[in-house]
Amino acid sequence: MSKAHDGHDRRVGRLKNLVGFALGDVHYAVEIARVREIIHPLPIVVIPHAPRSVVGVADHRGSVVPVVDVRTRLSLPTVDPTRKTRWIVVEARTGRTALVVDAVSEVFGTSADEQRTVPQLGVGDEARAITQVFSSAGRLVFVVDVDRLAEVAREVDVASLARLGGGDA
Repeated sequence: MSKAHDGHDRRVGRLKNLVGFALGDVHYAVEIARVREIIHPLPIVVIPHAPRSVVGVADHRGSVVPVVDVRTRLSLPTVDPTRKTRWIVVEARTGRTALVVDAVSEVFGTSADEQRTVPQLGVGDEARAITQVFSSAGRLVFVVDVDRLAEVAREVDVASLARLGGGDA
């Protein structure tokens, strides 16, 4: 029997393709199928009364896109942007959204033997958006749900902003 059929070929056992990113020393990932682009930060227009983790909106390729600070969304301390700061533009249930992360690390796959149990950490597990945990390259990687992260952006009426041309409303 060939390796491809007996389950020993690790490439066959890969469950997902992931895009890795870091927030401080902690490693996270999102499903590559949800990622549209990884870009350097763009100029942001701050939106009054937006949720705290929505830092504003940006003009991305002719569309007004909400920008969500993943650190703030996950209740982590804020940090100043660095040259490694990136936006992961994702397609979420609420529409296209830019996720601000400290750095993008790699595109990688995982296998079932690398999957770990998602810890239940008490109140707020839903807000943390962690759907899976893998041990990859000797470290834990937390896979986050793009829809849950971007959900706060639904309070920003991007369609109205686009009609107004992003002006003062």
